[in-house]
Amino acid sequence: MKKATPLVMIHGLMGSLNFYAPRERIRTVAIHTPDLIGYGQLKDVCEPEITLASQTAHVVRYLNEQVDEPCMLLGHSVGGAIAMLVAVAAPERVRGIINVEGNFTLADAFWCRKIAALSDEDWHAEHERLVADPKEWLTNGDVAIMPQRVEWARGALANQPRGTIRAMARAVVAETGDASYLPRIRSVVEHGTPLFLLAGERSASGWDLPDWAQSAARDYVVQKDVGHMMMLEQPDEFCRIVEDMVAQLREA
Repeated sequence: MKKATPLVMIHGLMGSLNFYAPRERIRTVAIHTPDLIGYGQLKDVCEPEITLASQTAHVVRYLNEQVDEPCMLLGHSVGGAIAMLVAVAAPERVRGIINVEGNFTLADAFWCRKIAALSDEDWHAEHERLVADPKEWLTNGDVAIMPQRVEWARGALANQPRGTIRAMARAVVAETGDASYLPRIRSVVEHGTPLFLLAGERSASGWDLPDWAQSAARDYVVQKDVGHMMMLEQPDEFCRIVEDMVAQLREA
Protein backbone atom coordinates (compact mmCIF):
# COMPACT_ATOMS: atom_id res chain seq x y z
CA MET A 1 0.00 0.00 0.00
CA LYS A 2 1.36 3.40 -0.99
CA LYS A 3 2.15 5.87 1.76
CA ALA A 4 -0.24 8.84 1.82
CA THR A 5 1.17 12.02 0.33
CA PRO A 6 1.53 14.77 2.97
CA LEU A 7 -0.56 17.87 2.26
CA VAL A 8 0.33 20.91 4.37
CA MET A 9 -2.43 23.54 4.31
CA ILE A 10 -1.48 27.15 5.09
CA HIS A 11 -4.32 29.40 6.17
CA GLY A 12 -4.96 33.00 5.24
CA LEU A 13 -5.39 36.27 7.12
CA MET A 14 -8.06 35.00 9.50
CA GLY A 15 -8.98 31.60 10.79
CA SER A 16 -7.38 28.22 10.29
CA LEU A 17 -8.02 25.51 7.72
CA ASN A 18 -9.24 23.06 10.35
CA PHE A 19 -12.79 24.30 10.65
CA TYR A 20 -14.35 22.21 7.85
CA ALA A 21 -12.65 18.97 8.99
CA PRO A 22 -10.52 18.33 5.89
CA ARG A 23 -9.04 15.14 7.40
CA GLU A 24 -12.50 13.61 7.38
CA ARG A 25 -13.21 14.72 3.81
CA ILE A 26 -9.89 13.78 2.21
CA ARG A 27 -8.84 10.24 3.14
CA THR A 28 -6.10 9.62 0.58
CA VAL A 29 -3.59 12.19 1.84
CA ALA A 30 -1.93 12.94 5.18
CA ILE A 31 -3.23 16.39 6.05
CA HIS A 32 -1.39 18.94 8.19
CA THR A 33 -2.98 22.28 9.16
CA PRO A 34 -0.32 24.16 11.15
CA ASP A 35 -1.09 27.47 12.77
CA LEU A 36 0.98 30.42 11.65
CA ILE A 37 2.66 32.57 14.30
CA GLY A 38 0.06 34.56 16.19
CA TYR A 39 -2.84 32.25 15.26
CA GLY A 40 -4.80 29.52 17.01
CA GLN A 41 -2.61 27.60 19.44
CA LEU A 42 0.23 30.02 18.67
CA LYS A 43 -1.70 33.23 19.24
CA ASP A 44 0.25 33.96 22.41
CA VAL A 45 3.67 33.23 20.91
CA CYS A 46 5.95 36.21 21.29
CA GLU A 47 7.51 37.33 18.02
CA PRO A 48 9.42 40.61 17.67
CA GLU A 49 7.74 41.25 14.32
CA ILE A 50 5.30 39.18 12.29
CA THR A 51 6.33 39.25 8.64
CA LEU A 52 5.87 36.98 5.65
CA ALA A 53 9.55 36.12 6.04
CA SER A 54 9.09 35.03 9.68
CA GLN A 55 5.97 33.04 8.79
CA THR A 56 7.87 31.40 5.93
CA ALA A 57 10.69 30.39 8.29
CA HIS A 58 8.09 29.05 10.73
CA VAL A 59 6.51 26.83 8.06
CA VAL A 60 9.93 25.59 6.92
CA ARG A 61 10.70 24.61 10.53
CA TYR A 62 7.39 22.77 10.68
CA LEU A 63 8.18 20.84 7.50
CA ASN A 64 11.61 19.90 8.79
CA GLU A 65 10.34 18.77 12.19
CA GLN A 66 6.86 17.37 11.52
CA VAL A 67 6.77 16.12 7.91
CA ASP A 68 9.15 13.30 7.07
CA GLU A 69 9.19 13.74 3.28
CA PRO A 70 8.64 16.42 0.62
CA CYS A 71 5.03 17.56 0.73
CA MET A 72 2.30 19.15 -1.31
CA LEU A 73 1.75 22.69 -0.03
CA LEU A 74 -1.68 24.33 -0.20
CA GLY A 75 -1.95 28.03 0.55
CA HIS A 76 -5.15 30.06 0.68
CA SER A 77 -5.08 33.85 0.20
CA VAL A 78 -2.14 35.17 2.29
CA GLY A 79 -1.22 31.52 2.80
CA GLY A 80 -0.72 31.24 -0.96
CA ALA A 81 2.00 33.87 -0.78
CA ILE A 82 3.65 32.05 2.11
CA ALA A 83 3.47 28.72 0.26
CA MET A 84 5.33 30.21 -2.70
CA LEU A 85 7.96 31.73 -0.39
CA VAL A 86 8.41 28.40 1.41
CA ALA A 87 9.15 26.77 -1.95
CA VAL A 88 11.77 29.47 -2.56
CA ALA A 89 13.35 28.95 0.85
CA ALA A 90 13.22 25.14 1.00
CA PRO A 91 12.60 23.68 -2.47
CA GLU A 92 13.75 20.25 -1.32
CA ARG A 93 10.76 20.08 1.07
CA VAL A 94 8.08 20.91 -1.54
CA ARG A 95 6.75 18.48 -4.17
CA GLY A 96 4.17 20.90 -5.51
CA ILE A 97 1.93 23.84 -4.65
CA ILE A 98 -1.82 24.33 -4.73
CA ASN A 99 -2.30 28.09 -4.79
CA VAL A 100 -5.86 28.99 -3.77
CA GLU A 101 -6.36 32.63 -4.74
CA GLY A 102 -3.00 33.48 -3.19
CA ASN A 103 -1.52 36.97 -3.16
CA PHE A 104 0.58 37.70 -6.23
CA THR A 105 0.30 41.52 -6.32
CA LEU A 106 -1.08 44.37 -4.23
CA ALA A 107 -4.27 44.11 -6.27
CA ASP A 108 -4.93 40.86 -4.38
CA ALA A 109 -4.48 42.63 -1.03
CA PHE A 110 -7.54 44.90 -0.94
CA TRP A 111 -8.59 43.82 2.55
CA CYS A 112 -4.99 43.90 3.84
CA ARG A 113 -4.45 47.38 2.41
CA LYS A 114 -7.63 48.61 4.08
CA ILE A 115 -6.64 47.20 7.48
CA ALA A 116 -3.05 48.43 7.20
CA ALA A 117 -4.23 51.98 6.48
CA LEU A 118 -6.60 52.26 9.45
CA SER A 119 -5.63 54.08 12.64
CA ASP A 120 -5.31 51.94 15.76
CA GLU A 121 -8.64 53.27 17.04
CA ASP A 122 -10.45 52.63 13.77
CA TRP A 123 -9.05 49.11 13.42
CA HIS A 124 -10.03 48.35 17.02
CA ALA A 125 -13.60 49.41 16.27
CA GLU A 126 -13.68 47.54 12.95
CA HIS A 127 -12.39 44.36 14.54
CA GLU A 128 -14.91 44.55 17.39
CA ARG A 129 -17.68 44.91 14.83
CA LEU A 130 -16.43 41.93 12.77
CA VAL A 131 -16.16 39.59 15.75
CA ALA A 132 -19.59 40.63 17.04
CA ASP A 133 -21.38 40.01 13.73
CA PRO A 134 -20.06 37.09 11.65
CA LYS A 135 -23.24 37.20 9.55
CA GLU A 136 -22.25 40.62 8.24
CA TRP A 137 -18.76 39.31 7.39
CA LEU A 138 -20.33 36.50 5.37
CA THR A 139 -22.82 38.81 3.69
CA ASN A 140 -20.03 41.20 2.68
CA GLY A 141 -18.32 38.21 1.06
CA ASP A 142 -21.51 37.37 -0.85
CA VAL A 143 -21.87 34.14 1.13
CA ALA A 144 -25.42 32.91 1.79
CA ILE A 145 -26.22 32.68 5.49
CA MET A 146 -26.55 29.18 6.91
CA PRO A 147 -26.15 28.13 10.57
CA GLN A 148 -23.05 26.01 9.95
CA ARG A 149 -21.37 28.79 7.97
CA VAL A 150 -22.10 31.31 10.71
CA GLU A 151 -20.58 28.98 13.30
CA TRP A 152 -17.48 28.48 11.16
CA ALA A 153 -17.19 32.23 10.51
CA ARG A 154 -17.45 33.00 14.21
CA GLY A 155 -14.60 30.59 14.91
CA ALA A 156 -12.46 32.03 12.12
CA LEU A 157 -12.90 35.59 13.35
CA ALA A 158 -12.01 34.60 16.93
CA ASN A 159 -9.02 32.43 15.98
CA GLN A 160 -6.44 35.22 16.26
CA PRO A 161 -6.01 38.48 18.14
CA ARG A 162 -6.59 41.85 16.56
CA GLY A 163 -2.87 42.63 16.60
CA THR A 164 -1.98 39.53 14.58
CA ILE A 165 -4.38 40.48 11.79
CA ARG A 166 -3.00 44.01 11.70
CA ALA A 167 0.62 42.81 11.62
CA MET A 168 -0.07 40.30 8.86
CA ALA A 169 -1.98 42.86 6.80
CA ARG A 170 0.94 45.27 7.01
CA ALA A 171 3.39 42.49 6.14
CA VAL A 172 1.40 41.52 3.04
CA VAL A 173 1.28 45.11 1.81
CA ALA A 174 4.99 45.71 2.46
CA GLU A 175 6.36 42.43 1.16
CA THR A 176 4.13 41.62 -1.81
CA GLY A 177 4.45 45.26 -2.87
CA ASP A 178 8.22 45.00 -3.01
CA ALA A 179 9.65 44.88 -6.53
CA SER A 180 11.61 41.71 -5.74
CA TYR A 181 8.56 39.68 -4.68
CA LEU A 182 7.20 38.53 -8.06
CA PRO A 183 10.60 37.54 -9.49
CA ARG A 184 11.30 35.54 -6.31
CA ILE A 185 8.12 33.52 -6.46
CA ARG A 186 8.33 33.16 -10.23
CA SER A 187 11.59 31.31 -9.67
CA VAL A 188 9.55 28.51 -8.08
CA VAL A 189 7.94 27.52 -11.38
CA GLU A 190 11.09 28.32 -13.36
CA HIS A 191 12.86 25.69 -11.26
CA GLY A 192 10.17 23.16 -12.11
CA THR A 193 8.03 22.98 -8.98
CA PRO A 194 4.55 21.84 -10.07
CA LEU A 195 1.91 24.53 -9.58
CA PHE A 196 -1.85 24.05 -9.35
CA LEU A 197 -4.32 26.95 -9.20
CA LEU A 198 -7.77 27.04 -7.62
CA ALA A 199 -10.24 29.94 -7.56
CA GLY A 200 -13.89 30.52 -6.78
CA GLU A 201 -16.22 31.31 -9.67
CA ARG A 202 -17.42 34.58 -8.11
CA SER A 203 -13.92 35.75 -7.14
CA ALA A 204 -11.72 34.44 -9.97
CA SER A 205 -12.06 37.62 -12.05
CA GLY A 206 -10.61 39.65 -9.18
CA TRP A 207 -7.54 37.45 -8.75
CA ASP A 208 -4.53 39.28 -10.21
CA LEU A 209 -3.01 36.10 -11.57
CA PRO A 210 0.15 36.67 -13.64
CA ASP A 211 0.19 35.17 -17.12
CA TRP A 212 3.34 33.23 -16.27
CA ALA A 213 1.62 31.52 -13.32
CA GLN A 214 -1.40 30.51 -15.36
CA SER A 215 0.80 29.28 -18.22
CA ALA A 216 2.96 27.24 -15.86
CA ALA A 217 0.06 25.65 -13.95
CA ARG A 218 -0.47 21.91 -14.28
CA ASP A 219 -4.16 22.59 -13.68
CA TYR A 220 -6.34 25.64 -13.04
CA VAL A 221 -9.76 24.87 -11.59
CA VAL A 222 -12.52 27.40 -11.02
CA GLN A 223 -14.89 26.01 -8.43
CA LYS A 224 -18.49 26.70 -9.39
CA ASP A 225 -20.95 28.80 -7.38
CA VAL A 226 -18.48 29.96 -4.71
CA GLY A 227 -16.27 32.92 -3.91
CA HIS A 228 -12.99 33.44 -2.08
CA MET A 229 -14.09 31.35 0.93
CA MET A 230 -14.94 28.31 -1.19
CA MET A 231 -14.02 25.82 1.55
CA LEU A 232 -16.61 27.44 3.81
CA GLU A 233 -19.32 27.49 1.16
CA GLN A 234 -18.82 24.05 -0.40
CA PRO A 235 -16.24 22.09 1.61
CA ASP A 236 -16.95 18.72 -0.01
CA GLU A 237 -16.38 20.01 -3.54
CA PHE A 238 -13.33 21.98 -2.45
CA CYS A 239 -11.83 18.86 -0.92
CA ARG A 240 -12.65 16.80 -4.01
CA ILE A 241 -10.79 19.28 -6.20
CA VAL A 242 -7.79 19.37 -3.86
CA GLU A 243 -7.67 15.59 -3.63
CA ASP A 244 -7.71 15.37 -7.43
CA MET A 245 -4.80 17.82 -7.70
CA VAL A 246 -2.73 15.80 -5.24
CA ALA A 247 -3.55 12.65 -7.22
CA GLN A 248 -2.39 14.32 -10.45
CA LEU A 249 0.99 15.03 -8.88
CA ARG A 250 1.25 11.55 -7.39
CA GLU A 251 0.48 9.89 -10.72
CA ALA A 252 2.73 12.14 -12.81
